[in-house]
Amino acid sequence: MLLDADIKAQLAQYLQLLEGDVLLKVSAGSDDVSRDLLALVDELAAMSSNIKVEKAELQRTPSFSVNRLGEDTGVTFAGIPLGHEFTSLVLALLQVSGRAPKVDQKVIDQIKSIKGEYHFESYISLSCHNCPDVVQSLNLMSILNPGITHTMIDGAAFKEEVESKDIMAVPTVFLNGESFGSGRMTLEEILAKMGNGPDAAELADKDPYDVLVVGGGPAGASAAIYAARKGIRTGIVAERFGGQVMDTMGIENFISTKYTEGPKLVASLEEHVKEYGIDVMNLQRAKRLEKNELIELELENGAVLKSKTVILSTGARWRNVGVPGEAEFKNKGVAYCPHCDGPLFEGKHVAVIGGGNSGIEAAIDLAGIVKHVTVLEFMPELKADAVLQERLYSLPNVTVLKNVQTKEITGTDKVNGISYINRDTEEVHHIELEGVFVQIGLVPNTDWLGETLELTRFGEIIVDKHGATNVPGVFAAGDCTDSAYKQIIISMGSGATASLGAFDYLIRN
Repeated sequence: MLLDADIKAQLAQYLQLLEGDVLLKVSAGSDDVSRDLLALVDELAAMSSNIKVEKAELQRTPSFSVNRLGEDTGVTFAGIPLGHEFTSLVLALLQVSGRAPKVDQKVIDQIKSIKGEYHFESYISLSCHNCPDVVQSLNLMSILNPGITHTMIDGAAFKEEVESKDIMAVPTVFLNGESFGSGRMTLEEILAKMGNGPDAAELADKDPYDVLVVGGGPAGASAAIYAARKGIRTGIVAERFGGQVMDTMGIENFISTKYTEGPKLVASLEEHVKEYGIDVMNLQRAKRLEKNELIELELENGAVLKSKTVILSTGARWRNVGVPGEAEFKNKGVAYCPHCDGPLFEGKHVAVIGGGNSGIEAAIDLAGIVKHVTVLEFMPELKADAVLQERLYSLPNVTVLKNVQTKEITGTDKVNGISYINRDTEEVHHIELEGVFVQIGLVPNTDWLGETLELTRFGEIIVDKHGATNVPGVFAAGDCTDSAYKQIIISMGSGATASLGAFDYLIRN
């Protein structure tokens, strides 16, 4: 039995929702993964009379495709879609059976209107929490459009194929045999990348808002909900709804919820936002902010949005080391997410740059997967909590280098080492390795503001106790501000504060 009792109980509930018959075409050999894959499809068939199984010769073995009777949908799983891909499997079964996806009709129409042949392949890791969004989006596109196919490929099951393509980050997507993209991508982002994104003219014609929120993370969602509850015209413009939380694995300090994961929290935020009819403009990057009679926000696509008040909640991004080789070898050995990309470095030597909590947590996580971890910390002592340091030093395959400065990440077509300077002796040393994980904190997403607002020397927006900036009518919240601590729950609170501050400003002006 491949599925444990809890998963089978969940599956049994989901499979009751099947609306028609589903045919699983299975290509299996005699290897261990094939045996597990056969066990999985047999268990699925035993749990529902709507699921049929037949043997087939597919492009990859082991793999199976999910089809309607008499019609190939183009949805294939090469590997066993459990772990983080369990939901991808369930959704594929339901949607192929005829159950309507929970997607806006406008997006469904976009997918159906795509002309041509598009064959997608996504390389994933079952421990990657960013991969399911990509897999589920490409599966849905395949189900809705007969010209599109998608194969999910588990890198652990097809190691030789992954190494032959020099894939060192997941998810990595190929389209018609050529590189298409890597990292988390939403359905809307994939469509935009294919040239089917939102029209700038639609945005430019929008009426002015009472409150316009820039940024769709926890602070932005909170601000928008608080504003909409006042019955005023509210909009959110975001480069990616959910922001950095979408890249967060385990969340254990969100009060009232013992444990959740970033994508799950973001899904709840998005669902809550939609309850209030807030105008959400996703995949839009802010370019310029200017206060005239109304406050004007220019987007990179040229559209200009107007509002009586604006709340900036643009969050923060991973800080780069800024050394030669970092940009050149991104996704070719330089990585930022140990949960996602760690399994691709199994049995290899890697480095972690950064001795704070995130860096040491990454090193501990990676030590259970890779051959050896070297931690590089710029300061004379690690900054991580004592309990994390104690755990780190108990591991036999970890080396800690303190008071060192990263000089260069080296390589040819991919990373082969890292050079660092001993700050005591100024001697340069080089370590041969295959991967570098950068974990040195965050930088606020405020570059685009220029000198419009008053910022700290770190680029954080300075706000008062009402969330107000130095420009009347412009407020800010979350990790892009000078708040003392960068936490999800604090961002949500500051979003509410800024929204109430904006409402008070509207009443008085």
